[in-house]
Amino acid sequence: MKYYHPLLLTPGPTPVPEQILHATQEPMVGHRSSDFETIAEEAFRALKPIFGAQNDVMILTSSGTSSLEASMLNIANPEDDIVIIVSGAFGNRFKQIAETYYDNVHIFEVEWGEAVNVPDFIDFLKSLNTTVTAVYSQYCETSTAVVHPINELGHALKTYDESIYFVVDGVSCIGAVDVDLQRDQIDVLISGSQKAIMLPPGLAFVAYNDRAKERFSQVTTPRFYLDLNKYLKSLADHSTPFTPNVSLFRGVNAYAKLVEEEGFEQVIARHYAIRDGLREALKALDLDLLVKDEFASPTVTALIPKSKDELNFIKKELKDRFSITIAGGQGHLKGEILRIGHMGQISPFDILQVVSALEILLSEFRNESYIGKAITQYMEVVKAYV
Repeated sequence: MKYYHPLLLTPGPTPVPEQILHATQEPMVGHRSSDFETIAEEAFRALKPIFGAQNDVMILTSSGTSSLEASMLNIANPEDDIVIIVSGAFGNRFKQIAETYYDNVHIFEVEWGEAVNVPDFIDFLKSLNTTVTAVYSQYCETSTAVVHPINELGHALKTYDESIYFVVDGVSCIGAVDVDLQRDQIDVLISGSQKAIMLPPGLAFVAYNDRAKERFSQVTTPRFYLDLNKYLKSLADHSTPFTPNVSLFRGVNAYAKLVEEEGFEQVIARHYAIRDGLREALKALDLDLLVKDEFASPTVTALIPKSKDELNFIKKELKDRFSITIAGGQGHLKGEILRIGHMGQISPFDILQVVSALEILLSEFRNESYIGKAITQYMEVVKAYV
């Protein structure tokens, strides 16, 4: 059977709405012109409610990983002690970046598929017997589909030592969660364009509070392209220090208009409704879930097939027969789990496609009928939203 509209359900990149694609195809303007200044001023401001930020959000023309690196180079001095929470592949990326530049890096390991236990983490900080400059954590660990208790963690950190900078990687969930830098005690919050913000890859975002802004100017760690002081100076002039991706800046503004039309609260509610419905559907298919309900991501769900043969069959047949692309595991979870992304321009009825396809495939593979079982459970959840 031929499917004319392939469905991309990876945890990024995600489907790009037509309105955004159209905006990115508008005629080019000079990046040092008043035309671009108007575009940039709107983009810097438009992202503030998405990040729960009081200051305009910086936009870098680079991948999300650049914002991870920038968040270290502009917060920690070479001799500082910093702590990285590692609960998956992207926590490990924070670790790799840190160990490239710094000697005093402390790692708090969390079992993959689990969320950080805040009291245990605070005990870990106490056991270091040193002054910690910054703590780095994922908000959503993409590789495991875990959402960490960021609000609880932020408040616990500041209670333990209010001087610690709390830096959060929100690449795979910003645009789908209710976050507020002041409320959640976050100093720096970073993200990328290609996930819940539903742009093509190529932009990175840095939100920050006034305390972090002051810190950027004090840090002596060498950096050039990723010197956030340069971006702050240009931001004040509605510009960028280096050549920006003009088309994607226009995409940011188109994205903000879509969010305004739907309402950001509704955007968040849609993501959580899909998450809850999909989890119930997968349970109805006798598929285990990697993450407990209370720490499950609203943007990506990790499932555990009964065998590697079943895993390979699901992933291949979804792509070959139904034109649905999902993702496998990363790191030591490769070949163990599958991940379904459901962020950005994904509706409850888009996910209905993958649920129904899974019913067919598992009925074939297990020689046991699942037809209607998962769809029923899914619709029982999402009907309250739609």
